[in-house]
Amino acid sequence: MLGTIVNTSTILAGSVIGSVFKKGLKEKHQNALFTAMGLAAAGLGINAVVQNMPKSNYPVLFIVSLALGGLLGSAWDLEHRFQTLADRFSTGQLSKGLSTGILLFCIGTLSILGPIQSALYGDNTYLLTNATLDFVTSMVLASTYGIGIALTAVVLFCWQGSIYLLATVLGPFMTPDMMTELSIVGGFLIACSGLSILDIKDCKTMNMLPSLVIPIVFCGVMSLL
Repeated sequence: MLGTIVNTSTILAGSVIGSVFKKGLKEKHQNALFTAMGLAAAGLGINAVVQNMPKSNYPVLFIVSLALGGLLGSAWDLEHRFQTLADRFSTGQLSKGLSTGILLFCIGTLSILGPIQSALYGDNTYLLTNATLDFVTSMVLASTYGIGIALTAVVLFCWQGSIYLLATVLGPFMTPDMMTELSIVGGFLIACSGLSILDIKDCKTMNMLPSLVIPIVFCGVMSLL
């Protein structure tokens, strides 16, 4: 769990530093950071898709996952529920910042593979690398959305902690195919978040989060056949 603790700490530190810088930033500079985060999110998402799609043994699974997951999320209205919860503790666009931060910090190859490598092999390389990236990202997010971005550190700790604990028990069932498909779907969700930030298309990314469950279920069933 050392790697996860370090990763969580860097997000907290980055959020504090970024929120301090926010006080001295003019609106045009905040808009520039806002645009930069949108482009970065879109780029990271596309990169994850491009890197992992050639490795996929189920080339249409991501389509089914996004479609079915989007339908489930819309039926449950996750986006509205999340924004309502965030608005209780914030004003402005923090809810969008939180959803973006959660996706960037949690739904990525390093954040998923890191706890597994740590649990199975005691290797924290992925998590420490992820911590460095998250430190910079959290500073930019907090400079745009404020100190509330620190809440993503709690989500990250629970996310990576859960993966770590599950990996110690279910390690043999977490196949390379599952990790590949998760990375593809996660990449699309990160790219969608970037499009929303740039005001190109409001993809309601939170409604699509159930898409991540589909590859896990599918690959889990296939491994038993």
